[in-house]
Parts: sequence; structure tokens; C-alpha cells
Amino acid sequence: MDNSETLSIVIPVFNEEQNLSPLYTELIDVLSNIHRTYEIIFVDDGSVDQSFRVLSSIHEVDKSVKVIQFRKNFGQSAAFAAGFDAAQGDLILTMDADGQNDPKDIPKLLETLQAGDYDFVAGWRINRREPLVRKFLSQTANFLISRSTQLVIHDRGCSLKLFKREIVKNIRLYGQLHRFLPELASTIGVKIAEVPVNDRSRMSGKSKYGSISRTPRVVLDLITVTYLLTFFTSPMRLFGSLALLSSFSGIIIAGSLAGMKIYQGIIGGWDGFRAYEIGNRPLLLLAILLIVIGIQLLMMGFLGEMIMRIYYEGGDKPIYSVKQVLN
Repeated sequence: MDNSETLSIVIPVFNEEQNLSPLYTELIDVLSNIHRTYEIIFVDDGSVDQSFRVLSSIHEVDKSVKVIQFRKNFGQSAAFAAGFDAAQGDLILTMDADGQNDPKDIPKLLETLQAGDYDFVAGWRINRREPLVRKFLSQTANFLISRSTQLVIHDRGCSLKLFKREIVKNIRLYGQLHRFLPELASTIGVKIAEVPVNDRSRMSGKSKYGSISRTPRVVLDLITVTYLLTFFTSPMRLFGSLALLSSFSGIIIAGSLAGMKIYQGIIGGWDGFRAYEIGNRPLLLLAILLIVIGIQLLMMGFLGEMIMRIYYEGGDKPIYSVKQVLN
């Protein structure tokens, strides 16, 4: 194992005053045996209990512990983002503050990352200590997300993850996007592995970040991630395809109605042509609506392409990601 790479551990905290000291003790026991430089970054996400006071006490004793305090609760994604911005290590490890992630799994993640030349290692809680309903919902969500994003990850809800710092330096997290870090990382072509890890019961307290009420927000962020993975660099592929489908459907419907009117005129003469009215038929209105929607979608595709051109050229952002250069 290459011990020259430094390690930053990022831990979001929200009302976990009773869990912080035991977690810190466990972390130090593990980190003292891996023989590498490390820092522990606690991000207090607007806690209203004594979490910040406990963290301040830990910081006074151990200067390798950094503490970031938010003015209010911004959410887990924002807490991770703040930790990533403050991290100085070559490798970043994320975990929860409630004690469910076992610090003893950290060496296993480090070994996997370096032994397999991986860029990203995700924890996989095989024997999860959760109610059956919650476990079923989680497994179903992971299956659907894997099918949608074409990236097979068995446990996106596990916060225990290890990755190289350069992977997240250009990733901006919001909403619930921290759950989709592997998917966001895959946009630059990283090599991802999963490692079975221990899942423990909470030390104390109740879950603050794992509420089922967050499900709608996660679903919306899944749609965003799917778009980013598939159509981000070429929006016209999405909007253009939908525009063609909508416009051609409208043209076919309108053409069918016109053909029927002409056919009625052929077999029934002028009276038959005049009798077959299409001006007040719902199908004609549908055809016109589909054609108009197609034109609007096409314009959205053009706007999307222009925005992407401004994004890459105006911000001088590369359209590729280099792993290494042998010169």
C-alpha cells in the first residue's frame, strides 16, 4: 500500500452530539495503524444540539481535526461539498457521523483502491440492519437507478466511500446529488469498485438524513443525473429526437385526415368532399399541437447546444479528463 498519499475524511454532522466522541475514538484507533498523514473534517450542518461544542473540544485536543460550522441546515450534499472544498488530502473518504459506518473498514477500502488501480471505491452493506420495508425500497431504488444510469452499484445509500481528490474538484453538489457521486464520477471515466463493509446500528439518536420523505427529491435528482450522463454534452440528441417524434406524429395525423378528405371527394364527388369536415375534429387539433410542440422542442435543443458551447468555451472547460501523461 502506498502510504505517501494523504487522506482526508469528510463527515457531515447534524445533531449527533452523543455519537461524535465515540466515533472520533474509533477513527483514531484505526488511523493510527494505517501509517499515513490524515485529516478529519467534521461539517456541522446547522446542528441545534451540542454537536459543535463537542467538535470544538475535539479540535482543541487534536489539530488534525477540522470543524466547519454552517449557519443553518443546508443538507447532506452541501455538507459534503464544503468538506470536499476544505480537503487537502490526495484521497477523500466520506462517512456518516451516526456510527453506522465502521471505521475498521477504512483499510479495506484503501487496499482495494490501490491494489486494483481504482479511482473510486464504494462501500456495500451486504447485511443491512434496517427494517424489511426500508431494505426493499432501497434495493428497488438501486436496481432502477442502475438500469437508468447503466452503472451497476448495489448500495448507493452507503456513505462510506473512498476516491481520489481530483475526481470531485470539478463536481458541484446540490439537492441529493451526493447519493449519485459514482454516477457523476463516471462522466469523466473513472474506474469504480465495490467493497463489502460492515453495517452497524446507530450508536444513539434517530436518523436525520435518511428520511423516506426525501424520496421525491432523490427521484428528481436521478432524472438530472440521467440527463447529465446521457445528453449533457449534446442536448440536441434528446430534444431533437423528441422534436422529430412529435412533429412527424402530427404530420402523419394531419396527412391522414387530408387524405381521407380527398378520398371522400373522389368517391363522393364535391358533396362527399364538402361533407367530410376536418376543421372541427379533435385529431386535427392534436396534429397541430404535436407539430407546434415539435418546433418548440427543436428550439430548446438549439438553445441547449448554444448554452453548452458557452459553458465549455466561455469557462475554458475541457471536454476530456486526463488520468496521467507519460512525457
